[in-house]
Amino acid sequence: MRQLRFAVRLVRVLLHLLVGLWTCAVVFPLADNAGRQRRIRLWSIQLLAICRVQVTLRNPHNSVAAARALIVANHVSWLDIFVINSIQTCQFVAKSDIRDWPLIGWLCEKGGTIFIARGKQRDVRRIFQGLVTSIEAGARVAFFPEGTTAAQGSILPFHANLFEAALDAKVPVQPYALRYLDAQGALHPAADFIGDMTFAESMLAILKAPPMKAELVQLAPIDTTGSHRRDLAVLAHAAIAEALEITEKEATDI
Repeated sequence: MRQLRFAVRLVRVLLHLLVGLWTCAVVFPLADNAGRQRRIRLWSIQLLAICRVQVTLRNPHNSVAAARALIVANHVSWLDIFVINSIQTCQFVAKSDIRDWPLIGWLCEKGGTIFIARGKQRDVRRIFQGLVTSIEAGARVAFFPEGTTAAQGSILPFHANLFEAALDAKVPVQPYALRYLDAQGALHPAADFIGDMTFAESMLAILKAPPMKAELVQLAPIDTTGSHRRDLAVLAHAAIAEALEITEKEATDI
């Protein structure tokens, strides 16, 4: 029965991906921006439900999320984009490797994701002004400043370059902390997407594993007035590390 349930979930995911491809190819060209955003959010909610990922939004400081902000979060899995989109759709900046993932890469591109080549300063300059323009136009722009995924229980140093977009757009930085928990409240091992693991291997591991809870913690917005991008990166890193109960020493030693 366990194998049968896994097979059913796998078929449902594949069918859902095909629905997403059809929506992007046929519906998106005819829909306005609000219509596309609604469909992205609904599709993300449905994908997580099939993968048995329940999303919980926590706000321990009772802070009000900034209406216009540059959104940053720690990076655990390919699931992260869909967890955030299930709450509020965003225009993501992601590493160019994701574009090559089967099906999901194309869907991310059609959903507005901006791909940036790792380690190429020219790419940062090329997309920077576009990010500022998007934020000023009211778009919610999000990125993962670690630049790659990290195992749960750890957080990598933050790259500061893209924090400059918040300064130029004169908006705060809105940090979120993200983790995946099992039924006992411990970090869920199937969420980790690190090393040489492929997207397909990660998807199969999640579908085979027990259900998980994605906990998205909304933190207080960081005022950018008079700040430097490196200061913003440090402040955002410290806030997210504290929410994940990771000491700065542990984070620095990785």
